[in-house]
Amino acid sequence: MKTLRLPPLSLAIGAVLAMPAQAQSLVDLYQSAKGFDAAYQSAKSQFDANLAKGEQARAGLLPTANLALGASRTNLASDIASLERTYGNQSATLSASQPLYRPANVAAAEQGKKQAELAQAQLLVADQDLIVRVSQAYFDVLAAQDNLNFVKAQKAAVAEQLASAKRNFEVGTATITDTREAQAKFDLVLAQEIAAENDLRVKKIALDQLAGKTTEPKQVQLPVALSAVTPDDVTAWVNQSEEVHPAIRQARLGLEVAQLETQKAQAGNKPTLDLTGSYNITKNDGSSSSGLDYRTNVASVGLSFNLPLFAGYAIQNRVKETIALEEKSRSDLEGAKRNVAQATRTAFFGVQSGLGQVKALEAAESSSQSALDANKLGYQVGVRINIDVLNSQSQLFDTKAKLAKARYDVLVGGLRLRQANGSLTEDDLSRVNTLLAK
Repeated sequence: MKTLRLPPLSLAIGAVLAMPAQAQSLVDLYQSAKGFDAAYQSAKSQFDANLAKGEQARAGLLPTANLALGASRTNLASDIASLERTYGNQSATLSASQPLYRPANVAAAEQGKKQAELAQAQLLVADQDLIVRVSQAYFDVLAAQDNLNFVKAQKAAVAEQLASAKRNFEVGTATITDTREAQAKFDLVLAQEIAAENDLRVKKIALDQLAGKTTEPKQVQLPVALSAVTPDDVTAWVNQSEEVHPAIRQARLGLEVAQLETQKAQAGNKPTLDLTGSYNITKNDGSSSSGLDYRTNVASVGLSFNLPLFAGYAIQNRVKETIALEEKSRSDLEGAKRNVAQATRTAFFGVQSGLGQVKALEAAESSSQSALDANKLGYQVGVRINIDVLNSQSQLFDTKAKLAKARYDVLVGGLRLRQANGSLTEDDLSRVNTLLAK
């Protein structure tokens, strides 16, 4: 039997494939999602399109030039004069125009600048949304992993208690009730383990889909120090949102664009002035009356002035329309401020509540551990029954799972608070990333 020898490169590839997936940090998966997530890529493409659209508005202030070419051939035949002649014509015209006074075009160019700023704000919204979605999916996986680990630990503890109940029943120091209660608890934990495994699988698929690759999140390094909200004043967060929140910026820019649209509409009553110039070359190979070839060159420079006099009240009604839309934009801006303020307050108090829950659950975890130890001791000396120990175990592991979830909620809640007031950046994600295991 011959031994198959793999070349060194194949051995290296096989070794890499055999290695377990390396754990990725929160920032790593955010960068992966930034290049893969369809929603963010769509927003990025829309950003590029809006920038190009904004640049188009400047065209109304820049000169235009055109080149026109023409050629014709004519065959003339007359039975009366016994005349037959063929002649041709070739022409080339270069024309140019430079706007000198066009107030509507000036307003349109300003709108183009505002559109570019608006596109930037829209992309920032998409970026902040991606940060929160990746963080939520990341910690959902960690929470699901913790829950599964706690269920497995509970299963081991219940199995140990079941074995103890069986031994005590065999030697006559316990009743069959203890065994059956432990068996029922063990069966319930098995069902919980199946559900926890499926929940982890689903959460993992969601994170993989977001990042565009197989993921393995790093665990949070314990003990984790959760920072208090700074500043500890919801009014400060709300005031900051009015300056930096991209949704408010979009609404404010929308109002400015609407105001410029009114200026454009009002410019419909104003005159326009353009500088024009042209140069024409015409070559004729004879004509209907002569067989002589000739060529003409014509150059011209001038001013084109136009004054609108009456357009069937179209301009006046257009102005009324834009003024109404301007008021709508002003109301939209006020609505955006109110919505952002409400979302900021909700997120702020949510983080505050989460920090309080973490402290309470940490105390509950310590109390549950003490209660379990006391019930185990009481069971050994005969003052507690088996179901007391089983309930204490369930209470302890349930508290541990809730505590882990509460910690993750606070971390994500801090990011959501900054998203709510519009100040969320990648640096905030990096600060959370430092809490992960190295």
